[in-house]
Amino acid sequence: MSISVVRLGSPRQPQEGLRIGTVRRPPRGVPKSEFARRDFYDVWLPVLSPGPDLISFALHAQATGDPKSWKTFERKFIAEMNQPEAARLLDLLSALSHQTSFSIGCYCDNEERCHRSILRRLLAQRGAAFA
Repeated sequence: MSISVVRLGSPRQPQEGLRIGTVRRPPRGVPKSEFARRDFYDVWLPVLSPGPDLISFALHAQATGDPKSWKTFERKFIAEMNQPEAARLLDLLSALSHQTSFSIGCYCDNEERCHRSILRRLLAQRGAAFA
């Protein structure tokens, strides 16, 4: 029982379990009925993605590679995840990771410059089990 952190749209791995999309927008040009079949996600939780303004900031930070901008993004995203609704979901996912296997993901190529790396850290702080 554990959480895997994945890139949405990548082939599913054995024992990955339910795939949760932690993205603000669904995949473009893909019918909703195809999301799971095309290895995007089974369940969509946009609450666990950066808000629209923060997404724009993150894309800029990724493009420039500026460490200071990325640190600012991290700080702001953590503040968003400390809001009650997101914090409760993180607590739930952490607890569930000890009962069942599932995965969380985003579209970004590089996990190190993606909000999913921060989600991994926040879930680990809550005692989540990881694959």
